[in-house]
Amino acid sequence: MDKILILDFGSQTTQLIGRRIRDLGVYAEILPGDSPLSGVLNPADTADTVRGIILSGSPESVYENGPAPDTAVYGCGLPLLGICYGLQRLNYDQGGGVEALPKREYGRIGVQMRAADSGGEPARTFLAGFAPAFTAWMSHGDTLTRLAPGLRVWGTSETGYPAVVIHDTRPWFGLQFHPEVSHCEGGSEILAAGVVGVCGCSAGWTMEQYVEEVRSSLRERVGDNPALLLISGGVDSTVAGALLLTALDPGAVHLMYMDTGLMRKDETNTVKASLERLGARHLHIIHCEEEFLSALKGCEEPEAKRRIIGDLFITIQEREVARLGLPDSYYLAQGTLYTDLIESGKGVGNKAHLIKSHHNVGSPLVDAKRRAGRIIEPLDRLYKDEVRRLGRILGVDEEVVRRHPFPGPGLAVRILGEVTKEKCDILREADAIFMEELKKRPAPGAGDRRLYDEIWQAFAVLLPIRSVGVAGDVRKYGWVLALRAITSADGMTADVYPFPAKDLLEISTRITNTVKDIGRVTYDISSKPPATIEWE
Repeated sequence: MDKILILDFGSQTTQLIGRRIRDLGVYAEILPGDSPLSGVLNPADTADTVRGIILSGSPESVYENGPAPDTAVYGCGLPLLGICYGLQRLNYDQGGGVEALPKREYGRIGVQMRAADSGGEPARTFLAGFAPAFTAWMSHGDTLTRLAPGLRVWGTSETGYPAVVIHDTRPWFGLQFHPEVSHCEGGSEILAAGVVGVCGCSAGWTMEQYVEEVRSSLRERVGDNPALLLISGGVDSTVAGALLLTALDPGAVHLMYMDTGLMRKDETNTVKASLERLGARHLHIIHCEEEFLSALKGCEEPEAKRRIIGDLFITIQEREVARLGLPDSYYLAQGTLYTDLIESGKGVGNKAHLIKSHHNVGSPLVDAKRRAGRIIEPLDRLYKDEVRRLGRILGVDEEVVRRHPFPGPGLAVRILGEVTKEKCDILREADAIFMEELKKRPAPGAGDRRLYDEIWQAFAVLLPIRSVGVAGDVRKYGWVLALRAITSADGMTADVYPFPAKDLLEISTRITNTVKDIGRVTYDISSKPPATIEWE
């Protein structure tokens, strides 16, 4: 099977490159950027042939001893595509110059291309994937200041810096922007021009094939041992549960749901019904609201909240497992996605920066279990939209598959400041109203689709602020609520959903009229980056 090798230098979007390539039906394998390549590159192995190599982005700088690839990459004869840092690395390693920008290029920036008819092959093949002018997605503070011998600029950013670079005689290509993110105009066509056009890869990878590979891997690793999945009822853990139930003996699969008091309205009943429909035989519902709220009492710092919740999840899980009488050989399964891993600095290599801790990734207790080899994460190389696709293949209810993401720590990271039962109840009711309104309101120009289906993720956030208002003729001092709604394909980048003003006004009015403790509603208009999707 044809494949593309991606060398990961720590970019937050490295796995997204692989995911875009998989969308083309081509298998992509990701290795740490400094991996030795002897034995990896073997053109004679026609059953599993590397057709091209991609050098990923990185938070580092090449002139400050940033990570470098095995020098064999430049002599292997395969097409090379450098993305952002990968382009800078290629240029620098071949004798070019890279320096810091006086003002970094960040977000949407236009790119103007040169005419492609003056280039040779395979340059013309690659350039066929570009529009003459397009809007790219930039995220870098360095630029090429001197081109290495043989490299030529074919596209320039609107700020005047090299954006597309191609070698005159070798199949080496470089992009200063990120074609893999959904907000880069024509990004998929650009990658297709490189992967299919230049590298000549044929489609041979499907999600169905992935399912069979994961099932086989799970059976081989877990064997006859029991598997315990901590399940929230959201898309990720539900799909992970469905995969375990189809890959292993359902009688050996235990699904444990903790009612932490930090969940959505009526969550426990919803979870129970959906899992029973999937054929779960061992569903353990643990009521532990008091323990979580007591542990969070007085805590205001976001990372501290996540650590407390992560540790308590595992503490309670271990206690409940002891009650179940499972043997020591049981495996702990999690619905961890790749976005959880890379934001926690735990991607393929060791160069990624920590963005935020995730309760099922950053907890010291989870790390200990990971080191012991007793954790299985069957979704850890997938993004959210791929998980939805997998869920449909596995027969998960459409209502669950299309459900918006919900954070593992629950409402604790949507209540800024100290978490209390009163605040959870207020936010739970307001968020339920928001979701109900989105599900019943038609999306403008989208036929029968509702607003909920046009939005990738929406939720409410309770701010640690009270403001003065008027209810009737009475002075009211109520909490401030922020509404968040974003569009995205993968969660790595996100835009604000452009609500019609009428919908926002009517939703706000219903919330303040129904939830008496909320006196003011705001709408968050921050994209990712620079903001994250969740507030904490």
